[in-house]
Amino acid sequence: MDAKAVLARNARDTRLDLFLGLANWFIFLDHIPHNIVNWITVRNYGFSGAADAFVFISGYTAANVYAMIMLERGTVVGATRVLRRAWQLYAAFVVLFAIYIVAIGDVAARYAAPDIIYEFNIAGLVEEPVRTVAHGLLLQSRALNLDVLQLYVLLMACFPAVLWAMLRKPGLTMAASLVLYLAARQFEWNLSSFPDGSWNLNPFCWQLVFVLGAWCALGGTRDRQSIVKSPIPFYVGAAYLIFALAMTMAGRFPDFGHMFPSWLLDAFNPNDRTNLAPYRVLHFIVVALFVMRFMSKDWHGLKWPVFKPAILCGQQSLSVFCVGVFLSFTGHFVLMTGSGSLAEQLLVSVSGIMIMTLVAGYVSWSKRQDHPLPGRKPSLQAGEPTLSAGAPASGRIGRYPLMRSSR
Repeated sequence: MDAKAVLARNARDTRLDLFLGLANWFIFLDHIPHNIVNWITVRNYGFSGAADAFVFISGYTAANVYAMIMLERGTVVGATRVLRRAWQLYAAFVVLFAIYIVAIGDVAARYAAPDIIYEFNIAGLVEEPVRTVAHGLLLQSRALNLDVLQLYVLLMACFPAVLWAMLRKPGLTMAASLVLYLAARQFEWNLSSFPDGSWNLNPFCWQLVFVLGAWCALGGTRDRQSIVKSPIPFYVGAAYLIFALAMTMAGRFPDFGHMFPSWLLDAFNPNDRTNLAPYRVLHFIVVALFVMRFMSKDWHGLKWPVFKPAILCGQQSLSVFCVGVFLSFTGHFVLMTGSGSLAEQLLVSVSGIMIMTLVAGYVSWSKRQDHPLPGRKPSLQAGEPTLSAGAPASGRIGRYPLMRSSR
């Protein structure tokens, strides 16, 4: 099966939108400390978390969208489309970074809460505001909760070369990604941040999950489908998920942790999120295999109304993510200044998810207004130029429609 056939088969997989939407919700909840609602997120029950799913699905989606363009229209056109998307992500990061630091600085000054500046890693804004902003624009910020988007920008900027290699030598490209991951962990490679330290999510390590997503989208697992349905991997995987749950709970509850030897407990706690520990990668792969086993692409439950909000948020992931980051800060501040009661935690969490869903709905509606209604031709206003004979229709180049990714 060639790459075009694989891409056609993988197109419009609603599971991607569903889990990307859930990942956005979970990231929002995880960014609000002292919130009992974030106990529903996946990071509490194993080694991997919502960030792993976000990065994997982003790589899968990027390959799905841009590989066909590169195959049909050439490497240069495909690369420019990827870089355009990277620029959109960077612009979103810059806007979010600016709003974020201004909002935190204003809250700290208005409510005499200077500690919040240190809590969100923007203390340099007070002593060296110009350098702090400049380094932020260079993706060297350590501002809390912006690390996932910062990583996403860099991965997309490097993706043209990865996609070019993946379309020609997928196995070799995946192997090279694994070698880079192992080398980064062995030699402690990472990118620096300002004013000190390094990236919260090491891009040399996290690229493995992104490239793995692209590799799967281009058919990397098509010859390994038997693993999903085989009983032995199923039982081994289930045992590993139980072990991961036990180790995670042991790290969170000291009394339970005393039941295990210290050498075993220390091997998995604290969870190495920055450099993406191998046990974390394995945990995510096992979870993904279980999802594939029990939720097929054509599963009728994907049409249930209960999943529609999450699917909608997955379809408008960038907008939802940016709103979620700001809402997580707002929610954290509300709980800090309020009573912090269970009712308040529930209100903050549910309200945030509802606002994210409303934003996704508005963005989806707004995008639909840019297209003519089905069965209708757009009318021309008086004085507007008409298309000359043989000219391509608006929004098309030759026979290829201009790609407008919803992510």
